[in-house]
Amino acid sequence: MAQEVRGVIAPGKDQPVRVETVVVPDPGPGEAVVRVQACGVCHTDLHYKQGGISDDFPFLLGHEAAGVVEAVGDGVTDVAPGDFVILNWRAVCGNCRACLRGRPWYCFNTHNAKQKMTLADGTELSPALGIGAFAEKTLVAAGQCTKVDPAVSPAVAGLLGCGVMAGIGAAINTGNVGRGDSVAVIGCGGVGCAAVAGSRLAGAAEIIAVDIDDRKLETARKLGATHTVNSRNTDPVEAIRELTGGFGADVVVEAVGRPETYKQAFYARDLAGTVVLVGVPTPEMRLELPLLDVFGRGGALKSSWYGDCLPSRDFPMLIDLHLQGRLPLDAFVTETVRLDEVEKAFERMHHGDVLRSVVVF
Repeated sequence: MAQEVRGVIAPGKDQPVRVETVVVPDPGPGEAVVRVQACGVCHTDLHYKQGGISDDFPFLLGHEAAGVVEAVGDGVTDVAPGDFVILNWRAVCGNCRACLRGRPWYCFNTHNAKQKMTLADGTELSPALGIGAFAEKTLVAAGQCTKVDPAVSPAVAGLLGCGVMAGIGAAINTGNVGRGDSVAVIGCGGVGCAAVAGSRLAGAAEIIAVDIDDRKLETARKLGATHTVNSRNTDPVEAIRELTGGFGADVVVEAVGRPETYKQAFYARDLAGTVVLVGVPTPEMRLELPLLDVFGRGGALKSSWYGDCLPSRDFPMLIDLHLQGRLPLDAFVTETVRLDEVEKAFERMHHGDVLRSVVVF
């Protein structure tokens, strides 16, 4: 029988979000209903509210979440009721050309639940990133549920569902940061700080954090940055080169998503170094670089989508590292809030006052 729960709805472009009754159907084949315990307030949700992702309003916001499986549909074998899970927005298919080549993190046919959640009047909702977890319960594809150790706090675990995984994965999976490498991270919000933490976990010798906000730079230092550069008053390219013997960093992670900062990343890397773009640009942005510089500097220019992660591999491993005290995921949680405080959390995030607000149920 369908259930009625409370959820945060974005009714229209740039309109304030509101809490409304959401109807969650019973899970069909390959689907699961999850009782959400915590969900991070991510910048992507703000993009949805602003109409920057699509115009399929109304949206059921929230996607960076953890909770307990309540029910599963026919054919579901990987998770069962009672399992503690992190939700992910890339349920791999197992059958596309990427999956069959042994690269499921590039899956070209990821999927979501087929049924729609609705408002009480029957209006269909578009769940953010196929999840919609600013709700007491949500319906997802079972492949979007990754079982992890229930000893971890839900507020911490859910962060791996998006931003923290994107940053850690940008460093470790995409950038292949290794022992002794020098790394620069441009942009130290949640994703950038996660790239700092990932670089530290990988054994980087130098980790240079770059931002225009000293508060964010201080957080980056706590998470493992060995040097910080405030690019509001210092040329970050020159600073990174100076800190790396005049050469540039082996890996530069661009976590802003703007042409100006991408160019900084490009020229701040060493010859044959790697640039990783994990910041999300907007559709109108354009990049112009001398092709001779692209050729002459060698190395690799990569983009990182969701940190090139494979949830079934990466989520349990990172949770175990956190529980061992080797990955301070709790440092990303600035505050916990109620479901009806999401609009205020968006405002604080927009002003750079928090690393992550987390809705706790």
